[in-house]
Amino acid sequence: MSQPIRLEFSPRDARAELHTRLQNAPLQHAEALLSGYDLLQRLHDRGVLDLFRGGLGSSDKVLSIAVEAAKTPEAINATRNLLILSKVMFTLEPDLLEDIAEAVPNSLAQARAKKPLSLWQLLKKTCSQDTRRALSAMLGVVESFGKSLAPVGAAESHDAESGLAKIESLGEIARRDR
Repeated sequence: MSQPIRLEFSPRDARAELHTRLQNAPLQHAEALLSGYDLLQRLHDRGVLDLFRGGLGSSDKVLSIAVEAAKTPEAINATRNLLILSKVMFTLEPDLLEDIAEAVPNSLAQARAKKPLSLWQLLKKTCSQDTRRALSAMLGVVESFGKSLAPVGAAESHDAESGLAKIESLGEIARRDR
């Protein structure tokens, strides 16, 4: 009859495997190591490593200064404004923003021309449909800005005045229809 074959595994030595991998690493990753050493040398030459070391050594103090700076009303307003501006930027269509980015240098180049537009040319541009469309959009923004600047009592009286004006204009329309 046959005899069973005994299979014995030697115990695994994880430290020996890591040591072997560490010895082979410079050969396998020579380019990456050289690039890393170059980067470290450049950071050292510029003093960045010293800055990091100092920052880590006094991390509690740096953190407390950052927290105190973030608690100021200016920092809070800046954060809120940044959030609002990002909301506005996210709502703009990329095509519109691209058209504006192209129009600004073109308009500046035209403005630097030797001969400025005549009054008649300016009037024709002002009367164009595109210019009126842009002006109405800008006037809407300016009007909203003006409403936000008005005192609280003035805003309520302005609403009442505009409501009264609407009623008067409706009355005029009704009189004309008679």
